[in-house]
Amino acid sequence: MLVAPKRGFLEAEYKNRLAKIQKLMFDERMDAILLTTQVDIEYYTGFKTQFFESPTRPWFVLIPLNDKPKAIIPVIGQSGMEGTWIDDIQTWVSPNPEDEGISLLTDTILSLMKKYKVLGLPQGHESSLRMPISDYNKLLANLDGIEIKDATNILRYVRYVKSSAEIEKILYVCQLASQGFEDLPNLLKVGESERENCQRFKNHLLTLGVDDFPYLIAGSGQGGYGSIIMGPGERILENGDIFIIDTGCVYDSYFCDFDRNYAFGYASDESKRAYEVVFNATNKGFEACQVGNTTSDIFNAMNKVMQDGGALGNSVGRLGHGLGMQLTEWPSNTINDNTILEEGVVITLEPGMEYLQGKEMVHEENVLITKDGPVWLSRRAEKELPIIL
Repeated sequence: MLVAPKRGFLEAEYKNRLAKIQKLMFDERMDAILLTTQVDIEYYTGFKTQFFESPTRPWFVLIPLNDKPKAIIPVIGQSGMEGTWIDDIQTWVSPNPEDEGISLLTDTILSLMKKYKVLGLPQGHESSLRMPISDYNKLLANLDGIEIKDATNILRYVRYVKSSAEIEKILYVCQLASQGFEDLPNLLKVGESERENCQRFKNHLLTLGVDDFPYLIAGSGQGGYGSIIMGPGERILENGDIFIIDTGCVYDSYFCDFDRNYAFGYASDESKRAYEVVFNATNKGFEACQVGNTTSDIFNAMNKVMQDGGALGNSVGRLGHGLGMQLTEWPSNTINDNTILEEGVVITLEPGMEYLQGKEMVHEENVLITKDGPVWLSRRAEKELPIIL
């Protein structure tokens, strides 16, 4: 029986994260980094709230070069932030469009500009601002003489290598979702819609112990599906359909992300062959998941199997990605990403190919990189395409 990991982290976990980012800040000559997004703020503070779903209020956390993070947040979040390891908390009454925390934020930033007069802010690929552009422009005007430097690379690198406590949570949710997929054939019904079938799957995952599933897509079609990012829709499942479900379940803020394919009644030789090709491609990708190899090595290993197997194309654009507090994290398994794999990295293997015009077959598993070789976090899919009779 699976034992759920303890929720949250010890304070030592946050101190370790802080030490890592501050070392990199020193190397990059930054006095502070400004965080504005849910994941970044939670990662360094432990502040967990669903209130980020509301776009009305911005939230700010500053990481100084030589001190604990400082929170500048709407007063509605004060008691929640006081429950974390953060003790420097400033608040304002929000909503206040005239001054949505910008004065407090400006003063705090200026007080930290002691050494380099450089503020770090994530500006690169996969980053977002999560504050009004007008407020950001106002902030920049208030910071005359302060250099704004891109902190994307160092922020994502710290999150790239997972701690043992993080890995424990990812493994747990992967195992829950794996059990759900293994039980799924008994829940699927021909004659009902994609949505109805997925709703049963969702309910079952909740009974198994997942917290939520922000991402659960489905696609189906006679002899194959044409999309892996839409649905579930109202299409009624019929014999001869190929059905894919891809889920990103969450336990204590950490994701799994993998899919499973099923055929109803029967499957064409082309569909069976495509399933075999992407399954074998996943195996080759797994073999390439060695410390010192790169994400491009993973891509090339999987892509060769698919090209040799008759792939007509790849509409996905990448063959997997990082995984953690977000469904998809940096890096991407592409031909030119070339990120070096390190011990403690969690990554997805996601080979996908078009095997007939307009028909795709995609397979995905989750993998941990260790010094002794890769480890499956998701339980391996069936070797042959499952057929639901």
